[in-house]
Amino acid sequence: MAGPRHDPADYRPRDIVPIRRALVSVSDKTGLLELGQALAAAGVEIVSTGGSATLLRDAGYEVTDVSAVTGFPESLDGRVKTLHPNVHAGLLADLRLASHESQLDELGIRPFELVVVNLYPFVETVASGAEGDDVVEQIDIGGPAMVRASAKNHANVAIVVSPESYPAIIDALGTQGGTSLVQRRELAARAFSHTAAYDTAVSTWFAEGTLGDDIDLPAHLTIQAERLSTLRYGENSHQRAAIYSRVGGHGIAQATQLQGKEMSYNNYVDADAALRAAFDMVKPAVAIIKHANPCGIAVAAPNALDPIASAHLRAHECDPVSAFGGVIAANRTVTLKMAENLRDIFTEVIIAPDFEPEALEVFKLKKNLRVLQLPTDWQQERMDVRLVSGGLLLQDADRFPDDIESVAKNWELVSGERPADADMESLIFAWKSCRAVKSNAIVLAQGSATVGIGMGQVNRVDSCRLAVERAGDRARGSIAASDAFFPFADGPQVLIDAGISAIIQPGGSVRDAEVIDAARAAGVTMFFTGERHFFH
Repeated sequence: MAGPRHDPADYRPRDIVPIRRALVSVSDKTGLLELGQALAAAGVEIVSTGGSATLLRDAGYEVTDVSAVTGFPESLDGRVKTLHPNVHAGLLADLRLASHESQLDELGIRPFELVVVNLYPFVETVASGAEGDDVVEQIDIGGPAMVRASAKNHANVAIVVSPESYPAIIDALGTQGGTSLVQRRELAARAFSHTAAYDTAVSTWFAEGTLGDDIDLPAHLTIQAERLSTLRYGENSHQRAAIYSRVGGHGIAQATQLQGKEMSYNNYVDADAALRAAFDMVKPAVAIIKHANPCGIAVAAPNALDPIASAHLRAHECDPVSAFGGVIAANRTVTLKMAENLRDIFTEVIIAPDFEPEALEVFKLKKNLRVLQLPTDWQQERMDVRLVSGGLLLQDADRFPDDIESVAKNWELVSGERPADADMESLIFAWKSCRAVKSNAIVLAQGSATVGIGMGQVNRVDSCRLAVERAGDRARGSIAASDAFFPFADGPQVLIDAGISAIIQPGGSVRDAEVIDAARAAGVTMFFTGERHFFH
């Protein structure tokens, strides 16, 4: 229910509000002593809590404990400190109204003109891998209450939620003794965004914690993101675009650009696709992406002296023509040798967990090359979100089990003999690789490196033909992976005629028997996985 309405004539104008009393309660102590010095020099009374009060007092500044204001000790391990009328009346009193001023006088409560609050490190705690009660204890209650109260009352109170705003407050104190209405309104907008992002992080953590095979997806979904930068244009030059960082995100949006031109919309899309392909692999691996599709994926050759450089060369050999102007992801530190191999290959972006200093020196010679380093806490997403007109789709991310080698032992062998271990490794590699290819997807691989890829066709036969055409003579003896079942035997026959030695596919077609008969007639090994990997 809305509060009482007042006649506009009741409000007394307030632009510059002198700062006489400040409430300070921060978990991030960055810049606090500099702010405390400015407040003390201006004669501002500082009311503070817990560690903030201790830090300021140890620095020699006079501090009033919040318990002296409330008349109640901080209790319940700090869960209750500021939740008290003596605090919130001082935050919410609208001193443009004479009636509010007189009520404060009657209650013996003094107002605050400045509130400096940042919230418990909930997001950082989740990112550290903490679970359960350790996370729950970082859900701030009193902090958001103070932030929202102060932001609502921005006509009278300046609310600061980030050390980034301290210099502006210090300047306002020095030049005009207080804050302007425009400044307080801007601070209020930031404050509401701050609490919204915080609440979203909390609700997301609870929702993800309940996502399981037997539990419904969340009935309400909130996605909070902050704009990092405006891009030159979108997928095409007439489209506007920007990159946003999602609260709690640990992916391509959080990568650090070490050199090169500004990232484009398409660069981000391709870099994300490259991560999807390279980081499915356990061994040192490289994926080369063009227009969101792989033109080469490979793991290092056995006993390679420089595994990641070996993986790149093997991936590049799959389709050197398409690799021109591609985006590369490596799942290991990029070495000097790999950088030297890239010296004469035009590449748009390279992304990896880390780079040898000597590799970065080589890349400096390619000034237009964008070099991105993944955040140390990078992780694959647990959920996929896709916008559709009027709404969005949410699904579990398509992931392979960590023990896929054990899972592979239970794949159904429907034709031929079970291959030797080395060929089983290639089968697993091909199966993982086809997940990164746009459907309909066919991957041909030898020795855990792609040799031909057919993608994005509206029928599986054309994808088979495309993969075989790109592989050429390398198709003979290769292993073929299909992201979904073959509806007819014509697709497998294209592969068989090219000389492939084994096929891995989900199975499940009403014509499986026809497909199996074709493989058996050709003496080709065929596995059914029972699981498909569409990627649209």
